[in-house]
Amino acid sequence: MRIRESSLMVALLIRLCLSSVILLGMATSLWAQQPDVVENEAAVGIDLLVKVKAAAEAEQRAQAQADEEKQARDRARSLEISRELLLRQQALENMRSELGIYDPALLEAYSDFAGFYNEIEDYENAVKLFTDALQVARISAGLDSETQLPVLVNLIDLNRELEAWQEVDDLHALSLHINSRLYPLTDSRYLAYAEIYGSWKLELLRDNLLQQNFRGLANDASDLSEFYERIIVGIEDQPDVGVNNLLHLVSDKAQADLALARSVASTPVSAFEGLASRFITQTRCQNVRTTSGAIVRQCYNVQVENPRYRQSQRDAKQSAMNRHTRDIVRSIERLETIRATTTELSAAQLRELDNQIVQLQTQSEQLRRAGRRLL
Repeated sequence: MRIRESSLMVALLIRLCLSSVILLGMATSLWAQQPDVVENEAAVGIDLLVKVKAAAEAEQRAQAQADEEKQARDRARSLEISRELLLRQQALENMRSELGIYDPALLEAYSDFAGFYNEIEDYENAVKLFTDALQVARISAGLDSETQLPVLVNLIDLNRELEAWQEVDDLHALSLHINSRLYPLTDSRYLAYAEIYGSWKLELLRDNLLQQNFRGLANDASDLSEFYERIIVGIEDQPDVGVNNLLHLVSDKAQADLALARSVASTPVSAFEGLASRFITQTRCQNVRTTSGAIVRQCYNVQVENPRYRQSQRDAKQSAMNRHTRDIVRSIERLETIRATTTELSAAQLRELDNQIVQLQTQSEQLRRAGRRLL
């Protein structure tokens, strides 16, 4: 492709130089009184054409040589990778034969081999090997072992590269479960992972990575809000929990509640389940003439839409909006309490907290107004 581009450039330059020569020739008739000038200009044009052509051809040859050298390096690298993969595969098979398929020593071997696949950007094979490493860790060290956590981090990163979002979500859930079994709620290691898990769930909701409908998104957002609430209630009165941990969790919960409130506000009323029955039974009667000529009253039951159902849908949407905005207000109040009582934050952190509180108050009020307009 680059050789073709160089050829086109050469042709263009030659055309330009020929045009210059032609123009010089056309000017000869105007300069008939000055024959020396015409001859000199023509010679300069031809000399320029020769030099440009030579330079372009030299560049073309240099580019062709550079492409050949790159192809040679690529072939050598591919051969080197193939040999390395073969050696690693043979070494792994020897270990499995000598030690058994679940020996703890295989954890490092699988992880190293997976890391090599990751380095050459073969993410699918890297995932397979890290999955094997995870199985070894779970069987050899226990289902709640700490040795699984680094493997899970690698699996999460690789599945993100593959955009396998359901796998990423499942792996985050497993990591959270293991962290909850290993560490108490107030442990900084558990709180650190809780923030990671919450950030992932918020990304999942905001970008709708699992392509869920409104009900699925609303359920996940509610679960995330409740997750934050459980942690906050469990640690907010604990003296050994740093204020920064609490501050981050309260802020993250507010963002989750905002995302849920926005989703509710933008969802049509018809998507909500009202408390009233959608259909009601009505009795309808009419006079009919019998075969003998007598007129009798005949009644029958029909199902019709409940006129109260639409209003109950509006009430359900308003109730959801009120619930989520109350949660946001409660998070704002918690942030204000931290602001008024903490001595651990710097002046810059306090200013950032003040700005965050103002932004949350503004966004909460905007959501309330939007919710009323869309009912």
